Amino acid sequence: MTTTQDPAEWRAANRANWDERVPIHVAGPFYDLPGFVAGKDTLRAFELAEVGVVSGKTLLHLQCHIGLDTLSWARRGATVTGLDFSAPAVDVARGLAAQIGADTAQFVTADVYDAVHALDAQTFDIVYTGFGALCWLPDIARWAQTAAALVAPGGFLYLAEFHPFADVLAEDGRTVENDYFQRDPIVVDAPGTYADPSAVTTATLTVEWLHGIGDVVSALAAAGLRLEFLHEHDSGHFRFPTGLRVPQVYSLRATKVE
Repeated sequence: MTTTQDPAEWRAANRANWDERVPIHVAGPFYDLPGFVAGKDTLRAFELAEVGVVSGKTLLHLQCHIGLDTLSWARRGATVTGLDFSAPAVDVARGLAAQIGADTAQFVTADVYDAVHALDAQTFDIVYTGFGALCWLPDIARWAQTAAALVAPGGFLYLAEFHPFADVLAEDGRTVENDYFQRDPIVVDAPGTYADPSAVTTATLTVEWLHGIGDVVSALAAAGLRLEFLHEHDSGHFRFPTGLRVPQVYSLRATKVE
């Protein structure tokens, strides 16, 4: 891992990595596409409780990858739009929508920072961002401004994301491995994917950023959204061997005042 990378190259490197991951994610058990088509849900219980009833509402999912969470909201009655910068991922999402009969679901290929233009300045009752999204963005203030512009008056942004504090700990749950206040780009050169670490890949370089919770909340407030709640959860993808309970996930909801 290093922290040197030309900022102009980060988007191309990350897109190439995600494009190559798509067929691996489609074919493997991690995302379990046959199970999803058969009715499997990908949303966590706390997301459903905190977002509430979505039937009859419009919902935009930023950085939607292959669209499983997007289409899970569609199954609950939302009119959904998913946006992702990976064209192969969007193609898969469209195919899944057709398979499950989500006829009103739309998917758009665009960078998240270009979302307002790509969506013709349309606004939505709910703007949703799910796990593992913010680490791919260098400018959290610009993300917040973009998301706020897409929320309709009276609507809200809902974010469920991996907690940055968990990222500072090694797998033993005791050793501090990373700097919580690291804000320079973090360049990782590693093969495979979280869904299949043994997969053979050629686009191995990724560029990521760590955003503290204070950064995210402050950016949303500066963008004109009013925070309703910020919740921390000790459940996530990991269970530290020590039994140490740390926040692994956080969620927040921020409203655009009418």
